[in-house]
Amino acid sequence: DRIKLQEVEWFAERSPAIAAQPRAADRKAMIAALARGDEVVSNGGIAGRIDDIGESFLTLEIAPDVKIKLQKTAISMVLPKGTLKSA
Repeated sequence: DRIKLQEVEWFAERSPAIAAQPRAADRKAMIAALARGDEVVSNGGIAGRIDDIGESFLTLEIAPDVKIKLQKTAISMVLPKGTLKSA
């Protein structure tokens, strides 16, 4: 019984880290695939279209002629094309 309890405790301690690995890989792939023209949302909820993209930063156009610079890692999701026009 004691061995089974230790096994359960071991699994409970490690399962969140194990479960996070696929999400981290998906996020890394999403950030690597970012391209000019993609419509995205930042972690802070700012939506815009990628105007320029560098190694670590990107320029996001959030309104006509209004651009901000963000770290690529600040992007939380890529929106379907045309989402911002319909908003």
